[in-house]
Amino acid sequence: MAATKDIRNVCLISHGNAGKTSLVEAMLYNGKLIDRFGRIEDGNTVSDYDSEEIKRKISINTSLVSFDWNDKKMNILDTPGFFDFVGEQIEAASVCENCIITVSGKSGVSAGTEKAWAMADKYNLGKIIFVNKLDDIKSDYIRVVEQLNDIFGKAIAPFTFPIKDGDFFIGFVDVIKMKAKMFTGPEATYEDIPEAYMETAQRSREILNESIAECSDELMEKFFAGEDFTEEEIKTAIKTGIRNGTVVPVICGSTLMRIGITHVLSLVSNYLFAPNDSEAIIAKDIKTGEKKEIVCSSDGPVVLKVFKTVVDNYVGKMSYFKVISGKLTQDTSLYNSNKDENEKLGKIFTLRGKKQIEVSALEAGDIGVAAKLLYTETGDTLCDAKNPVVLDGIEFPEPVLSMAIVPKAKGDEEKISQGLARLMEEDKTFCISSNKETGETVISGLGEQHLNVICSKLLSKFGVDVDLKVPKIAYRETIRKKVKVEGKYKKQSGGHGQYGHVWIEFEPCESEELVFEEKVFGGSVPKNYFPAVEKGIKESMAKGVLAGYPVINLKATLLDGSYHPVDSSEMAFKTAASIAYKTGLEQADPVLLEPIGMLKAVVRNDYTGDVTGDINKRRGRILGMNPIGEGETEIEALIPCSEMTKYATDLRAITNGRGSFTFKEDHYEEVPAHLVEKIKEEAK
Repeated sequence: MAATKDIRNVCLISHGNAGKTSLVEAMLYNGKLIDRFGRIEDGNTVSDYDSEEIKRKISINTSLVSFDWNDKKMNILDTPGFFDFVGEQIEAASVCENCIITVSGKSGVSAGTEKAWAMADKYNLGKIIFVNKLDDIKSDYIRVVEQLNDIFGKAIAPFTFPIKDGDFFIGFVDVIKMKAKMFTGPEATYEDIPEAYMETAQRSREILNESIAECSDELMEKFFAGEDFTEEEIKTAIKTGIRNGTVVPVICGSTLMRIGITHVLSLVSNYLFAPNDSEAIIAKDIKTGEKKEIVCSSDGPVVLKVFKTVVDNYVGKMSYFKVISGKLTQDTSLYNSNKDENEKLGKIFTLRGKKQIEVSALEAGDIGVAAKLLYTETGDTLCDAKNPVVLDGIEFPEPVLSMAIVPKAKGDEEKISQGLARLMEEDKTFCISSNKETGETVISGLGEQHLNVICSKLLSKFGVDVDLKVPKIAYRETIRKKVKVEGKYKKQSGGHGQYGHVWIEFEPCESEELVFEEKVFGGSVPKNYFPAVEKGIKESMAKGVLAGYPVINLKATLLDGSYHPVDSSEMAFKTAASIAYKTGLEQADPVLLEPIGMLKAVVRNDYTGDVTGDINKRRGRILGMNPIGEGETEIEALIPCSEMTKYATDLRAITNGRGSFTFKEDHYEEVPAHLVEKIKEEAK
């Protein structure tokens, strides 16, 4: 059981395909924790063990890989790189003090690198950058470092750079030790820096010394006096620099050749933060309602933050948590302050991929897993019932893509809703809605791949096969003219007849709900039939006369009519009103309306032209372009909802993954004439 000061919580974040999962594999192999180096292509890595991940050859879920290295406990959280699964990255970042941002030496800095950096800044994480794939002949470390410098500024500090023999990556220069680490024999060895690399090494050391000097006035004086820094001064300065963001170490390597892996682990061990290096977390005291500081110490009362949930058909529900304070032991009862329920934690585990390692206790700052908690969900706080507190939850992005879900087999609707409800426990970035009007079940998520994975999980975990289709648009109808019409219902069939007769004026109005008035003189329609007339119109408004869509913005005024003392009834007046409604709408210049939404897209300035061009193609009206600093602009526009079904995918393509947006339905507007016939046909 690791002490708090010896724990390192590190999330791996980056663009997809930069080598996060392979880095974990290499760490485990170098640490002699696995005897076979798994490959994503073969589907046998430790951290990508889910059937969907093996099938798609990408990470979809954040996995926890815990192991000991050099007297430190490493909790490595391997996160997906694809934007559709950013919720998994957020979960991991919310409980870590540190991150490793992996960058491909071949493709360089990408949108995912920039998003990873922004996430690290948001959660105040200590950063290391690992430039991977330097075994590839198309890789270019110097170019990548220049890109990092251009985008992220002078905090970028190369701690190593590659040594090559022709196209072959054979070692690296360690700028701190000023030695070369060579991988040409059976074991890696430290040697003198080759002459050809000496100039680069000295220049890199000068850059590093400048960064170190900026950490304190004493070091700055020493630097200008031309004195060498001691090893302890270097270590302290680097740690300070990483903490305040003025130093971001860059390490070169290759997960395939396992070069640079031990160096990364040494950096994590020596320079990155233990959980108790971070500032105290602010919680709310349940009893007093006041804010309270929670210090990361095993001596305090137990407080856990549940940051992830996995629903497994065999093991049941697994809740991943971080011990924010206190020492957690097995068979502990804790209070869920979000749900006001008590939870019994039986056995507690740490994980190495899917392998569960049972532990008797976890110290403050450590990360573990508990199974079969009854009430607890992602974002909940579990604490000592005598000291009840609640931590801030985890903020997830709003869904941006919606599709209707259709069962392939009849009668599977119940299974689908149960399966989706279980999957929503796991994934807080998608939601389900039931559209009563169109009769469709709609699922909303962060992209096409996200929704496809949800459908695949429905099949693999719950045995339900479904299709996705574009959801129906909720069109409306209204009128443009004022008309006065008659509605008469008369039925004689021996004995008691039916008689209702009305004159009604229909006109447009602002209210979406029916506005009903009556101006009847002389009792031509008795008062007790007014509600029946109103009800007849209201029920009829569910279907318009153009394409059968609901009618809005309608005012109806009952002016006149007649009744029969024996044959009149509420039913007859209701029917007469619906006859008048149909006649009236046909004469009152009916029109189709479509829902219009408010788009707010945040894009880099160099993409604004392409994005506004695309908005215009979607029949959008741009309302404003607001600069929001750091070279970004927020574009506000009104766009028909029918033009937005695949916008999440298209914006990503236009901006190379760098754009984000929100879209909310706002109001209805008339459909352009050239689209009316098409909509009417589809409605049939």
